[in-house]
Amino acid sequence: MTLVQEKVKQAIQILEEEDIDLWLTFVRETTAGGDPVLPLIYGLDLTWQSALMLTRTGHSIAIVGHFEAEAARRTGAYSSVIPYHQPIRPELIRVLEQINPMKIALNYSSNDVHADGLSVGLHQVLLKLLMETPYPERLVSAERVIGALRSRKTPTEVEYIRSAVKTTAKIFDKTFNFVQPGMTEKRVSDFMHQQMQKFGVSEAWEYHNCPTVNAGPDSSVGHIGPTNLKIETGQILHIDFGVKQNEFCSDIQRVVYFLAPGEKSPPAVVQQGFDTVVSVIQKTVAAMRPGLMGVEVDQIAREAIINAGYPEYMYATGHHLGRTAHDGAGVLGPLWERYGNTPCYLLEPGHVYTVEPGIFLPGYGYIGIEEDVLVTETGGVFLSIPQVEMIIK
Repeated sequence: MTLVQEKVKQAIQILEEEDIDLWLTFVRETTAGGDPVLPLIYGLDLTWQSALMLTRTGHSIAIVGHFEAEAARRTGAYSSVIPYHQPIRPELIRVLEQINPMKIALNYSSNDVHADGLSVGLHQVLLKLLMETPYPERLVSAERVIGALRSRKTPTEVEYIRSAVKTTAKIFDKTFNFVQPGMTEKRVSDFMHQQMQKFGVSEAWEYHNCPTVNAGPDSSVGHIGPTNLKIETGQILHIDFGVKQNEFCSDIQRVVYFLAPGEKSPPAVVQQGFDTVVSVIQKTVAAMRPGLMGVEVDQIAREAIINAGYPEYMYATGHHLGRTAHDGAGVLGPLWERYGNTPCYLLEPGHVYTVEPGIFLPGYGYIGIEEDVLVTETGGVFLSIPQVEMIIK
């Protein structure tokens, strides 16, 4: 069974859970801006107006332009492939009348960007197609369906992520052996890009910013490209890096300390900061279990950092990981307005999250460690080998 077939089967199960009769993904010219869900349930681009329809009773129907009908059949994910030559409306209405769904889920959402693939213009097109039918009054958001589908990783998806994580660890190891004082952030980034080519993988987010390399306290932390700042002794080197391998991503952060002349170990303030972040990550992952809300996980990490005497970090503790570095619907985050209700989503078996609290130390740099974690029936499991000791050079 292919991954697309697995996800279509999984989606049908989710429709039953969510009491949705029909999930309709309506797309066109997807190379110009495809629906984020398309790689999960179709795996190809579509040109003409196309309707991918999944029902809670197990039917999977693809209404596509006649030139793409054979490609749709070859996915093996759709029990019925219906080609059309001119307007899609007759076939679309015919299928809807056969199914007579009371709830039709469409891909729009105010909370989840991955569930918001239906553009305003295409939504207007669809409403026009449905004029003089009862179906416009039956439309609802598919955000819970899509959120569950993206977030619940199948065993195949977990293994793809695990492989990406292993490759990332190998590139980090080579990088740690390579970096030396006096090298610029750009030199480190160039080396890691070269390793990506050797391993045959691509970047988990935009190439220029992957990796993010922070040499010391004067380097801006965040989603930003490397600069000509040089690695200095007595400072921290922080790297945020992930790869995409077999269409699935990793997302890991590591830190290195460069001993200043005369130092045999990092200063106490650096070691204490590092030990605090490691301890918080271990505590947070140990607490992760199905049924816990993301905000509850976030509180564990956030309060531990604050209680240790450090400033609150101004971002979420973690996010879903999968086909994109920021995947899925829920977030391990606080109840801040910008996160909507996504911190209230429950953890479930099969979810993969990052856990990434951090501390900035004036004069030394950023201590940000990020681990990739699978939620199982019994709790959180590291997919990455966690950094528990300071890398010292």
